[in-house]
Parts: sequence; C-alpha cells; structure tokens
Amino acid sequence: FSWRKLWRFTGPGWLMSLAYLDPGNLESDLQQGGYTGYQLLWVLWWATVMGFLLQEMVARLGIVAGRDLAQTVRSEYPRWLCYVVYVMMECAVIGADIQEVVGSAIALNLLTGGFVPVVVGCAITALDTFTFLAVEYLAREDGARWSRHLVGTMAACFFVNWGQSSTDGAALLKGWAAPLAVSAIGAVIMPHNLYLHSSLVLSRKVQRASKQKVYDAIWYARIESAGALLVAFLINLAVVATNANRFFSADCAEIEQGPYAVPTAWAGRDAALYVWALGLFAAGQSSTMVCTYAGQVIMGGMVQIKLRPWKQIAMTRALALGPALAVAVSTYGDQRLFNRINEYLNVLQSVLLPFAMLPALHFTRSTRILGCFASGGLYSYLTFALAALVIAVNIVLVVEF
Repeated sequence: FSWRKLWRFTGPGWLMSLAYLDPGNLESDLQQGGYTGYQLLWVLWWATVMGFLLQEMVARLGIVAGRDLAQTVRSEYPRWLCYVVYVMMECAVIGADIQEVVGSAIALNLLTGGFVPVVVGCAITALDTFTFLAVEYLAREDGARWSRHLVGTMAACFFVNWGQSSTDGAALLKGWAAPLAVSAIGAVIMPHNLYLHSSLVLSRKVQRASKQKVYDAIWYARIESAGALLVAFLINLAVVATNANRFFSADCAEIEQGPYAVPTAWAGRDAALYVWALGLFAAGQSSTMVCTYAGQVIMGGMVQIKLRPWKQIAMTRALALGPALAVAVSTYGDQRLFNRINEYLNVLQSVLLPFAMLPALHFTRSTRILGCFASGGLYSYLTFALAALVIAVNIVLVVEF
C-alpha cells in the first residue's frame, strides 16, 4: 500500500459521492428522521453498501476495459436496446436534476429570508450553465479539490446542526436492528451515477499491459470509493439524526392519517435554518454538476452526439430546467404536493436503476471484456442477489403506486 499512489487515484470517487448527497437524498433523510426517528437507519446504511458494490463494478469496468459503461453499452448491445437504455438514463438525469434545481432554489429562498421566490431561484440556478463552462477544466482535471470543498461544506453545516441537537444513543443503535423494510434505495443510488463513475476513472492513467498495475488501480479505486461513500453516509446520518431529534414524536407517528412530525423548541433555531440552507445549497450545486457531466457521458457514449462542451452542457440543463420550473410553479405554496412529487422522483430513480445495474452486472461478469478481472464466484452470486432484490422492490413499488 502507498499513500502516494492512493492520492494519485483520488478524485473520481469523491466526485461520484456527490450524487449520494443531492437534495433528493437530503429530503429523504429529513422525512426519514422526522417521521420514523432512527428506525430506518439500517436501510440508509445497506443502500450505501449496495451503492458501493455497484460503483466498484463500473469503476473496474472502466479501469480494465479502458472505456466507460455507456461506450460499452453502445458496442455490446443491439442498437435498439442501446437507445432504450439511453432514453431511460436521460429520464434519470432529468428526474435528478429537477430535485437539484428546485433544491437549490429552496436554499436561496431560505438564505434570503424569502426575498427570492422558489420560481425565481430556479431561473437563477439555470445560470449555472455558465459556471460549469468556467470550472469544467478544473472539475475534470482536479475533481478531488472541488468535491472535497463541496463535501466539506455539507459536512460542516449538517454536523453543526447535529451537534446542537440531543441524540439518544440507544435509539440510534437500534436503527440497525429494525425489521426488514424497502425504502430509500432510489434516493441513495442514482443510476446515471454508475455511468459517470465508469467514465471518471478513465482520467487516471493505467498501464493496462501490466496486470499488476491494473490490479493496483482497481484496489486504490475501491479504497477511495469506500472512503468517499463512508463520508457521504455520515453526512446523511447527520441529517437523519438532526431531524429525528428535533421533529420525531412516537405519538404523532402512530396517528391513523400519519405519520406526522412535531417541531420542538431549541436554542439557535434561526441559526440552524441558515446553516441547513447553506448545506442544501452546496448539495444542490454539487449534484447539479454531477448530473450535467453524467448527461454528457451518457449522450456521448450511447448516441455519440459530438457537440462542443458548452452546447452539451446547455442541452443537458435545458432538458431538466423546463420540468423543474413546472414543479416549482405547480407546487408553489403547497408543501405536501412538493413532498409527494419528490417521493415520485425518488421512486423513478429506483425503477430506472436496473437499466444501469444490469448492464454493469453483465459486462463485469464477461471474461471476454475483463479477462481475469471479471466477477466470479461468491461475488457474482452476491451481485445477482442484489439485482434480484432491487427488481423485486421495484415490482412492489409499481404495484403500490
């Protein structure tokens, strides 16, 4: 092991982890804590572990094959199937970007004390296109620096709020021993993020003629991804715990029309609001960057549309801005409707996950593509069981909705 080598491979995993901290995740964390306390913490943990397994597979594909998941779908699948997967992934990008644009707009509304309406905030967020043009080179070449700043901002904000609340340690530990439940998978694991991560690892030079060099690259990518996702989990945990401490009431959660949550009085409430808004804004901006780059990777790999960078970014943002504005206008003043739409968008991510997960499973089991680095044995059975679980969850979700 070499810290110097690990530092050289640092970047892709931290950028990837930003998708685990988007406003959709934070909204899910908020409701999970406020309505169920600590009871579903184990779902958050195992969904993050599931995400790590999937991210490891796509990173291994990129490192060994020298091409990302989108490019592999294009080269290995019939053209009609490639286009079906492309459309599904564009839907995933648009769905995620709606949450990010509206989330950033809500943060601006809170930070300005209501001076900037949510609808106006969505329009302001649209100007991020030009920001992306300015930082595109830095984000690509030194993603670790940008992602560390953004993750650090969120960690500082949400840990400060957590520290100001009173945590029941015993109840917190019980959150890993709750009965089986299926929730939060779509909020935690973003399907388009698998395509992005497989492309980001290509920025690290690997001597593929040497099996030892490839082996080293795979392991350092695993270590980096595991560390980044652990930090992302702790930040999500901070949001869940904060809202569980401040809003959860067992009596209100059991009301027939519930669950409901009750805000409690605490010192520094106004300060906590602005700290939360700052963290939410950082989450919205960082995950919007992830969505934009994921859209570029998917479009370039599957349909091979060759556009200049600024045109690709503008096109990706334009596809999501219209629906985001529609959500902001239609839910203005109706928080219950907005929460419901956000719930649907998280369900959408879960339903679309197989269109990223199944190709990843297929290609990483292929010895023709990955040679001796293909998945096999127990790991292969584990990932297939994982896929079966996600598909079963989706069937239940579709039937219920």
